[in-house]
Amino acid sequence: MIKEIATVAVYVEDQQKAKRFWTEKVGFEVIADHPMGPHAHWLEVAPKGAQTRLVLYPKSMMQGSENMKASIVFACDDCLGTYETMKTRGVEFLGEPNQMQWGTFVQFKDEDGNTFLLKG
Repeated sequence: MIKEIATVAVYVEDQQKAKRFWTEKVGFEVIADHPMGPHAHWLEVAPKGAQTRLVLYPKSMMQGSENMKASIVFACDDCLGTYETMKTRGVEFLGEPNQMQWGTFVQFKDEDGNTFLLKG
């Protein structure tokens, strides 16, 4: 039986730039960083203690990557606090947090134009 999501691929132009975004601005940790050839790595990042990880995969190694988009929702206990922290670190949000009956959410994007959702 499937028990968890292990990884989700996010296709990026520059792995080192993406690594800095996810670690320095979003606050994730590097979980794995293994060479995959002369100009690429198997690079996984995740929140501290998380089971699911993002693979920052180079577009140059994935045929058709220009048509592939990640669709990822990040759950957090304090959506507004997380929003403020990430915004202070330079993360670009696509609006202000929205409060609904089921919780609060806000969209943000990385430096490759991928959009993500914070939900709390």
